[in-house]
Amino acid sequence: MSSIHVLDDSTINKIAAGEVVERPASVVKELVENSIDAGATKIEVEIMAGGTSFLRVTDNGKGMTEEDARLAILRHATSKIREAGDLQTIGTLGFRGEALPTIASVSRFSMKTRPQGADLGTEVAIAGGKTPDIHATGTSLGTTIKVEDLFFNTPARKKFLKTNHTEAAHISDFITKLALSHPEIAFRFINNNKMALVTPGSGNLYDAIRAIYGKTVAESLLTLAFENPNEGVKISGFITKPSMLKSTRGWQTFLVNGRLIENRAIAKAIDNAYKSMVPKSGYPMVVLNLAVPPRTVDVNVHPQKSEMKFEDESMIFKAVYKATLDAVRPAAGLGLGRVAASVESPAVHAAQPMQEAMHFVPASAPSYTPNPATYQPRTMYEAVHRPASMEGFQKAQETIQASRTTKYSLPEPTEEHVAEQQIAEQNAQLTEGAILPIGQVDLTYIIAQDAKNLYIVDQHAAHERILFDKFSAQAEGIPSQPLLVHQMMTFGTDDAALIEANQELFHHLGFHLEAAGPQDYRLTEVPADVPTSEAEDIIREILTNLHDMHAASAAELRKSALATTACRAAIKAGEELSLAQMQIILDELSRTPQPFTCPHGRPTILKFSTDDMAKMFKRTGFDLKK
Repeated sequence: MSSIHVLDDSTINKIAAGEVVERPASVVKELVENSIDAGATKIEVEIMAGGTSFLRVTDNGKGMTEEDARLAILRHATSKIREAGDLQTIGTLGFRGEALPTIASVSRFSMKTRPQGADLGTEVAIAGGKTPDIHATGTSLGTTIKVEDLFFNTPARKKFLKTNHTEAAHISDFITKLALSHPEIAFRFINNNKMALVTPGSGNLYDAIRAIYGKTVAESLLTLAFENPNEGVKISGFITKPSMLKSTRGWQTFLVNGRLIENRAIAKAIDNAYKSMVPKSGYPMVVLNLAVPPRTVDVNVHPQKSEMKFEDESMIFKAVYKATLDAVRPAAGLGLGRVAASVESPAVHAAQPMQEAMHFVPASAPSYTPNPATYQPRTMYEAVHRPASMEGFQKAQETIQASRTTKYSLPEPTEEHVAEQQIAEQNAQLTEGAILPIGQVDLTYIIAQDAKNLYIVDQHAAHERILFDKFSAQAEGIPSQPLLVHQMMTFGTDDAALIEANQELFHHLGFHLEAAGPQDYRLTEVPADVPTSEAEDIIREILTNLHDMHAASAAELRKSALATTACRAAIKAGEELSLAQMQIILDELSRTPQPFTCPHGRPTILKFSTDDMAKMFKRTGFDLKK
């Protein structure tokens, strides 16, 4: 008797279920993709207990006749392809013909379906892969599939499922991504009798993103657009500003010809484009739709069809990289209002009076000369940083007053009149869309406004970004300034070896170091934008970073060194700025190519809209003007 035998259909289906039906979310994915292929415009998914005890998918697609319903539950029965050659031009999400029979083999499965024009529909019931019960029934147009007691007859598989909450989260993630891949379909997701997700089905991807992720994310979206007609490649979609990040890739959605996939090359291209704008642990939200000729991809790689091979992956990488960079760079010309990160949940915590909590330098505050004899500091900051000589301060004020001349014999304008005139001039400018500085908070944040919004700018992060982009644009090297008095520096053996190995890098950064001994160097030139007093600290910090970056490329070394140089050369927290200096920072930030964050990923500017402020002051539900 032969030891080799052919497995029965039930066993074959259960084996296939191990590949196709990994968890409840896999069932949802297969069923919803079938609904999409059936032309549905409305899809509802309802689950209980993470989809393990109850799962139902209802659509208004074209439905099936009784004959098609009988064939659909057979292994490798499909309407998507007819022969192997069709695999080269697949336009549907499903094509293997495995989903329904494998799902039915490991659950209590039932399906009701009715096509257009039929008076009655068809109901199919299968318990654990046994003989199906098929009969006519009354049902609505489209198809409804119910899956109960998933893995009831394969306890080993059921044992490895996670908690109901975790399984429900995986289902929610799949539905979210599928809804983003087809914004023309209205999705509803019900979890334990609670509505968890609703999309409008308007066909507008922006509307779908807003419905899923909310207003704050929608307001931070940048448009992805790229086309290469010669290669037949087109990219569309949205990506968030670098100031809107999550700690995982969970909210990144990649679509190729409408198919939801995972691809390391696409993810890496986005990472590289955002590298100098996000922290190492942050990822932007992205919905990227890539259209390529079907013949240039292979979708028959994995049973779950979640992976895809490209004919020319290098070309895809370059296209995604350029599309991402193009999405970020145009923002520099659109004004800081588009750059600023929205505040997600504005809240006020008044632990102490405002004047005690922070030092605020107002834009239109009338100047006054404190009396040295009676001067009392008004804040903690003034107590620590009070002028060393109040008399010198008073003399300086008198000198400024004496230098003023009146051209006409008019009365000297009062302080109130001057303040009103300044406010009027600012309002006139604000109507033109400009962002104007108001003052500083804690000598760290610039406060600015336009006609409808309030902005807070981190002066160090903003200046750091300005300098980093300026240094990065210096293809021939950062301009340097010679030192009148050369600085002598002594390094350890390892640091000295690093300097010798990276002389070209330091020269490109504007630092000229000449050997003056085995471990001694003479610094003769420093970058033009770097304070001389910071030069040695910058060099030593660059060396520390070089030690930490093992086997880094020349580009990575240069980027790290530029970030260090920009950080140390930028305006620090605690430095007092004039209104003119604040305006220069705002103007330069609006013109720099990548203004969203500093090179280390911190936001440069935050925006409080009129709506945000209304919520903070509980001014919702009535006229904001009152």
